[in-house]
Amino acid sequence: CLPANQERFANGKLVTVQFHPSAQVVMTAGHDRSVSLFQVKNFSLNPKIQSIYLESFPIYKARFSVDGEQVIATGTHHSMFFVYDMMAGNIIPIPKVRGVEERFLRNFELSPDGSFMLLIGTSGYLHLLSMKTKELISTMKVNGRCTASAFTPDSSKIYSYSKEGEVFIWDVRSRKCLHKFEDEGSLEGKCIAISKNNQYVACGSSSGVVNLYTTDVCLKENHPKPVKAIMNLVTSATCVTFNPTTEILAVASRDTDEAVKLV
Repeated sequence: CLPANQERFANGKLVTVQFHPSAQVVMTAGHDRSVSLFQVKNFSLNPKIQSIYLESFPIYKARFSVDGEQVIATGTHHSMFFVYDMMAGNIIPIPKVRGVEERFLRNFELSPDGSFMLLIGTSGYLHLLSMKTKELISTMKVNGRCTASAFTPDSSKIYSYSKEGEVFIWDVRSRKCLHKFEDEGSLEGKCIAISKNNQYVACGSSSGVVNLYTTDVCLKENHPKPVKAIMNLVTSATCVTFNPTTEILAVASRDTDEAVKLV
């Protein structure tokens, strides 16, 4: 296939590539301060639909909302974020979330049911926002620093992975910590994913090892044994993700070329 963004290559590092949840559209976003949308055609050229430019706002992460009507983008050095309303064609700045005292807002997750946005703050703080109003609902805190979080497929729980290698499991409704466990052999937690059928949890660490656990063990034990330790990466694991049918796990490292493995 041709490159997805053949019609408009970015002038800087790409940080996000994501397919639209329901349309044949792919989004790219990155350090050149722009979000671009392309129509996905089989093997022919993918025509550019549009590019949105965010002045002095190199993008750290961008995501489609679950209904596919919005794009949310955070910057590399900003405490604000942008919402692009695709239906109205408006770019809405969210300058400050009341109750959230963070110098930078970079990493975030959206709940699969479309209700929540989780901002991963510094010093272990996790800020749960209403997706509808973008207002703060509650703040949770892990010990140490949180590096990655993931919602369960039913949006009822959040798994937060700390830099110290601990995983905290939160109940979304009560915002209470239900359980925590240590990721075996982890020197520094980097990324986490939960499979669509809620059967597995994958934790990737700075050593490049990705541990695969069953969720029932994670909820019960403090030192669970991984079903499998995936040792294929030699540099830090920066991305883990399951395919929709939970048959394949992709593990990747952005620290070296061609470090993508499908398990």
